[in-house]
This record gives sequence, C-alpha cells and structure tokens, in this order.
Amino acid sequence: MSVIDLKVPVIGESITEVTIASFLKQTGDIVEKDEAICEIESDKATLEMPAEEGGRLEWVIEEGDDVEIGAIVAKIDTSAVGGSAAPAKSEAAADTTPVVQEVQPAAPQEATYATGHPSPAAAKLIAENNLNASNIKGTGKDGRILKEDVEKYLATQKAVATAPVQPAPKPVEKTPAPKKEAAPAPKVAPANAASFSRSVERKKMSRMRRTIARRLLDAKHGTAMLTTFNEVDLTEVMAMRKKYQERFVEKFGIKLGFMSLFAKACAKVLMEMPQVNSILDDKELIYHDYADISIAVSTDDGLVVPVVENVESLSFAEVEYKIKELASKARKGTLSLDEMTGGTFTITNGGIFGSMLSTPILNPPQSAILGMHNILDRPVAMNGEVKIRKMMYIALSYDHRVIDGSGAVTFLRKVKELLEDPMTLLLDL
Repeated sequence: MSVIDLKVPVIGESITEVTIASFLKQTGDIVEKDEAICEIESDKATLEMPAEEGGRLEWVIEEGDDVEIGAIVAKIDTSAVGGSAAPAKSEAAADTTPVVQEVQPAAPQEATYATGHPSPAAAKLIAENNLNASNIKGTGKDGRILKEDVEKYLATQKAVATAPVQPAPKPVEKTPAPKKEAAPAPKVAPANAASFSRSVERKKMSRMRRTIARRLLDAKHGTAMLTTFNEVDLTEVMAMRKKYQERFVEKFGIKLGFMSLFAKACAKVLMEMPQVNSILDDKELIYHDYADISIAVSTDDGLVVPVVENVESLSFAEVEYKIKELASKARKGTLSLDEMTGGTFTITNGGIFGSMLSTPILNPPQSAILGMHNILDRPVAMNGEVKIRKMMYIALSYDHRVIDGSGAVTFLRKVKELLEDPMTLLLDL
C-alpha cells in the first residue's frame, strides 16, 4: 500500500495560516489526480486545493479547522485507484440453497462534525432565506444538510403558507332570547413567554471576516487618522454622461460610470501631490510615480479591495473594463492574490447603499482613502440665485503622520474642481 500526505500549499508570501472552509470530498471517497478536494480560505481569497495523486482520501483534520501552511490535512491511498475489487465467491457460496439469516436492526448513525452542518451551497441558501439550520433535517452523509434539503424545507413552508383557509360555518339563525344582563368580559391571560423565539446561534467568523476585523483595528490604532469633507456639484458630470452615454456604449461596449471619473480625477491629483500617494515604512516614506487605486467591492463574504493598476495611464473605458472585471471576480470569489495586493490609494462608494456621509477607514499601508456618497438634489446658491443641483458629499480620511491637513484639504478641493468641470479632466488641463 502506498500512502501520500497532502499538505497545505504555499499560496502567498505573507500568508502563514489558512482555514479549511469546506470539504468537497469526504473520507473514503476515491479521487482523481488534480481533482479539487476542499476549499481553502486565506486572508485574501478562497482557493480550491487539488489532490496530488489519485486514490482513496482520508482527512486527518476537521472541516473549518485553522491550519498552518505546510501542515498535513489528508492522506491518499494510491493503491486504491480504480476502486477495490469485490471479494471472490467461495466454493461454499456456489450452493444455491437459500439461507435464512436473522436481520439485525441498523445501528444508529453516530453524530459527527457533519451532522446538522450545511454544505456551502446549503449554507448560502439558508442565509439568503434567513432560516435556522437546526430546523432542517440533513440527508447527506453523517446527517449533513444538503442544498436539496433546504429546497425541500422551503417548498414545505411555502405549501403551508399558501394552503387555503376553510371558511367557518355560517351560524344558524335562532329566535333571539330575552335580553339578559351582560356577563363581565373574561380577563385576557398574559402571553406565554415560551411562545416567543429566544434562540441564539453561535457561528464561527470566516477567515476573511476575521482578517477584515484585524486590519480595521490595526488601522484605527496604528495610524493618526483624520477625515476632511467637501461637497461636489455633479450636475455637469451627469449631463455629460447623459449626452454621450449612448455613443460611449456603442464604441466601447461598456457604460461610462462614476467610478472611472472619480478614479481618473484622483489619479491626476495623486500625480500632482505625491505625499497623498505615499506609504510610511518605519522611518521612511515610499513615493510612487504611478496611481494603483484599490476599489472597494462588497461581497457576501465581506469587503475586498482589488487594485486597478496605473489608472493615470488608462482611458476611461479601460478603467471601466477593469473595475467590472475585478468586481465580477470578487463576487465569484476568484480574485487572485496579485489582484488583491498593492495599491497606493483607495476609493470606496457608500452611496450605492444610500449613505449620505461617512468617515472611511484607512486601508493600510496606504495613507489616504476617498469616500463617495449618494447624489441628492439640493438647493444651492449660485450667483445670487437658488438652484437645484446634483450634489454629493465626499470625504478623505488620511494618516496625519504622512499628510498635513492643508495637503488633505487641497487634494479634496482639486478633485472637486475636476469633477465640477469634467472637460478639464478630459483635456488633462
């Protein structure tokens, strides 16, 4: 028998530990070479781990465990490739006389880690429908809850909810009896507290969520963070988009959005103000002659910030293509580590969720982050007249150790001026 050890591969220079997010194959399964056997969740992305050889799989860790890079997580018996042969019939088995045997009752299934635990697909469906996993009976191996179990449970609940209510029988009219003095109304019994839900669910945080929490805490305590605000009139930008959108889509096959305009405006000002584009490394400042802008993308697993490189050199259409590609990968969980690392500046858009104003938190080791918000019609005084304009509040959070207050205010004002007169941005003036 030949048994090989499967170890957690090196997936990034700075990553020392990962979480075994879910098993794609179970102990005892026959796997083929390079077949995905589990999902590994690192600080930055979720990856699939393949089998190095074909054979019978045996896990030596539990699903959900945190393990170090290089740790043994499973063993593969390569001699079991192709499945084990069925035992040969003995000469005694050649006798065709039926033998009555006493049927023993099946032993109760022992509870394991999988019992009552949903598969990744089932967990997603449970979260989307706000269900309690303890109410769903799992039919998978060792009682694991499968996607089909959740769908069956939802169908049952829907059938109960839509069942027709039988009308109450119409009372038979009777001759009214002589009026009597009304009896006192019965007292209403207090509600039974046991009828209210008081359940509590304890759930382990995903590695990505834990990493986000740690990084945010580090940013809060490890930097001298300050936020400055301004407002920008986007009336001209919206008029330009409305006028040229159809021609833009016809030529480039993609819409002109706000993110490319903001990214290009920030990149232009970053080239003029290198201190905002710098990073503090111990006692040294690292300046960049390029603008690699991280774009915050919200996913089911948390907020990720893939990087659009060299924004200062890209066209508006190229920026839009890149943002769309990275956002799609982020939501599918297929971002590579290279697409998640680097970045000299970050833009986050809380306006898509309806945020009017916020103080975005830094994305270390970067020194600044721009926060966009929703666009509202507001009355604005212009040349002695009150006009309704498309206004947005913008915020710049910055590390005061690197950027002075005057520099932060100047950066925000320059971005505002470019967006309020978009032709200066288009003509690079």
